[in-house]
Amino acid sequence: MTRPTTPLLDQVPTPEELRRLPEASLKQLADELRAEMIDAVSVTGGHLGAGLGVVELTVALHYVFDTPRDRLVWDVGHQAYPHKILTGRRDRIRTLRQGGGLSGFVKRSESEYDPFGTAHSSTSISAGLGMAVARDLQGGHNNVVAVIGDGAMSAGMAYEAMNNAGAMNSRLIVILNDNDMSIAPPTGAMSSYLARLVSGGTYRNIREAAKQLAKKLPKPLYDKARKAEEFARAFLAGGTMFEELGFYYIGPIDGHNLDHLLPILKNVRDSETGPILVHVVTQKGKGYAPAEAAADKYHGVTTFDVITGTQAKPKANAPSYTNVFAKGLIAEAKHDDKVVAVTAAMPTGTGLDHFGQVFPERIFDVGIAEQHAVTFAAGLATEGYKPFCAIYSTFLQRGYDQIVHDVALQNLPVRFALDRAGLVGADGPTHAGSFDIAFLGCLPNMVIMAASDEAELMHMVATAAAYEQGPIAFRYPRGEGVGIELPERGEVLPIGKGRIIREGSRVAILSLGTRLQEALKAADMLAGKGLSATVADARFAKPIDTALVEKLAKTHEVLITIEEGSVGGFGSFVQQHLAEAGLLDHGLKIRSMVLPDTYIEHDKPERMYAQAGLDAAGIVAKVMAAIGRDAVSAKTRPLSA
Repeated sequence: MTRPTTPLLDQVPTPEELRRLPEASLKQLADELRAEMIDAVSVTGGHLGAGLGVVELTVALHYVFDTPRDRLVWDVGHQAYPHKILTGRRDRIRTLRQGGGLSGFVKRSESEYDPFGTAHSSTSISAGLGMAVARDLQGGHNNVVAVIGDGAMSAGMAYEAMNNAGAMNSRLIVILNDNDMSIAPPTGAMSSYLARLVSGGTYRNIREAAKQLAKKLPKPLYDKARKAEEFARAFLAGGTMFEELGFYYIGPIDGHNLDHLLPILKNVRDSETGPILVHVVTQKGKGYAPAEAAADKYHGVTTFDVITGTQAKPKANAPSYTNVFAKGLIAEAKHDDKVVAVTAAMPTGTGLDHFGQVFPERIFDVGIAEQHAVTFAAGLATEGYKPFCAIYSTFLQRGYDQIVHDVALQNLPVRFALDRAGLVGADGPTHAGSFDIAFLGCLPNMVIMAASDEAELMHMVATAAAYEQGPIAFRYPRGEGVGIELPERGEVLPIGKGRIIREGSRVAILSLGTRLQEALKAADMLAGKGLSATVADARFAKPIDTALVEKLAKTHEVLITIEEGSVGGFGSFVQQHLAEAGLLDHGLKIRSMVLPDTYIEHDKPERMYAQAGLDAAGIVAKVMAAIGRDAVSAKTRPLSA
């Protein structure tokens, strides 16, 4: 009787053990790694397709390179789940994106195998170059490998880094993981053979010798020789663009064929040439039929059934804020042919895919290029169009100079739709929209709105479409609304005017955004303690409703402002106005409730807001601390006009 063999994955808890395996067993290991990843993500949800596409590449990189001494930098981190499994975190992989568990992205504090934290794209080459230069300054000899996807290569930062790396001639290895661009023809044995040939030392030495010989020729002949060599390499293997940036280009090669990958990576590892770009072609969702068949290759998934691939449907009766935004924008575009939409590689994430189905000629996906998206929208605005620049709050940070210089300074009517405002749950602090109120609010000419529910979001889309006096932004969270009825088209709101939702007498709660529901719960809890509370929806962070703010300050003992953003935002604007108006000198107790001055780790959103103190219990606690428990039964002050 033959005893069952121990799975290879059980034998390699870290890359050190992986490198002891014979090459012949790596295919089996890759198969086991892919199965483990599928099973784990079926339990936790997360980014599946990208990781499936780099299983063989991950195995090959850790097998060939001496990680963690050799630095391996993953761009974005969506594809890093196999890396986590192979680097001592397999026992925790089913805590992925859960409270207290592994991050969905690469994180320095999580492992020595994560030399650089990544979640926003296109940073790996810059970080890798910094590491390579630091190594050279210290006289080190380790390798630095940056893995970047074809989508991330659409960002200008990647080319800035490559241009710098080429000029410095520092020894850096960049792996271009091409899984969508199709910038090269299908690869096969001949392509792999050519790539292996040009990655080898013999070819490089001959090529360098030929270059030196050519330099001794008269300039006209030298120029012709150089162009002929570039043409030949472009014909054989592509890569002229990368060569012009100073990189030695190798590829394209099949990223799922270990027989092709391993010898080329070894050649690159042993090369003294730098910098080098290895073009690897992979398939998103590789090895899992439901992912391969899906249009998005299961880029981001909820929990799912491994056998069928069927994803769990969220239990929600209300539409998501993202879809409500799309509905509102489509309604405005039907009434105004100047309404256009701009996205930075996130048509589905921002809901603009729905807009594009109705108005395909009026949506512009500029790729992962937020800086360009903002100034592109500014250009549209100069010609009388009404651009809605839909970008996650956290990603808009990347286009801040363009917002300041190209939009606000010129007072151009660009409409910014800020999805994922506030805390975002499983994606954690790298994707939280914590700072936009503060960084936009300090800009002259900027108007900022925040929706308290999905109907208000419809109204704010309509308001933005109608506003022509300058830039305007509206923010809304990830997830579902409260389930109220939606209008067919939003109403235009008066700029800078809030509304009172519930009238009370002693405590005023002024909420900006979707904490309004928690404010109403808090008012009920305070009523049970004998404290009558007014609840107001600010609607606008800038300009603030000064009349409403002054009324609340004059007629209540305590004024609490609440926002899903950092210090320096709405609460600061309110206190600044009250100080200038002299209304802080008469015993008013004012408190601002904001996100704490820390990065809150990933968890369920409701737990994150409770940790931040921005739930109903936190609001009540803030009121009680301000008013003093011994004063709870004191005589209330009437609400006056």
